[in-house]
Amino acid sequence: MTRTLEGTVALVTGASSGIGHATALQLSREGASVALVGRREDRLTDLAGEITAAGGQALVVPADITDAQAAAEVVERTVEGLGRLDTLVNNAGLMLLGPAPAADLNDWRRMIDINLMGLMYTAHAAVPHLVKAATEEPRQVADIVNISSLNGRRAYPMMAVYSASKFGVNAFSESLRQELAHQHVRVSVIEPGSVDTELRTHNPEAVLQALTAGLGDIERLQSQDIADTVGYIVTRPRHVAVAELLVRPTEQI
Repeated sequence: MTRTLEGTVALVTGASSGIGHATALQLSREGASVALVGRREDRLTDLAGEITAAGGQALVVPADITDAQAAAEVVERTVEGLGRLDTLVNNAGLMLLGPAPAADLNDWRRMIDINLMGLMYTAHAAVPHLVKAATEEPRQVADIVNISSLNGRRAYPMMAVYSASKFGVNAFSESLRQELAHQHVRVSVIEPGSVDTELRTHNPEAVLQALTAGLGDIERLQSQDIADTVGYIVTRPRHVAVAELLVRPTEQI
């Protein structure tokens, strides 16, 4: 099997579960060495063991990227430990839902801090290394893939600030894409619909029931479906950039 990312290094945030976990495995299968970033070090260590057992290379980098200095240190530790940086997957996120008038403002701040600011901090620190990688072998191209949401295109009740954060991700991604295009650093945004991960389980039971009622008994996406999408984007030839992909479950309206 051709390992398109052989000799490259990827950094994946939110790698301790769900989409981040699956994406780290996918990029490793494509040949990349992978820096695993998240707050649950035990899960990152288990994932690193899974990657190395399959013949890959992984670096565990526990961190809270809502702090700008911590995000910068994550990038520096990746480059120091693995030698370079070719791919950044900004996946870390939080979804705390409910009616806006009754919301806990701390929940709003937590979502903005991780979904938007953490993503921007990490991208800001990574860009110089990605620009350098795009001038070098083996691929002469680098990638930022930002995991947004269907909510980055369309707002729904009980999702006001979650949607605001994801609209922000989309706007930031498009602006950055235009700034970096001529340096062969591709910036892509993926907008998943409903994915069967632990993300929604952080909400009260009443919110979970409302989500289930709104979606009905559909077959949700799995984390691997989004990992496959990331893999597709970052393995395109140098002259091909996938700027935006909306991925819905077939039955989701």
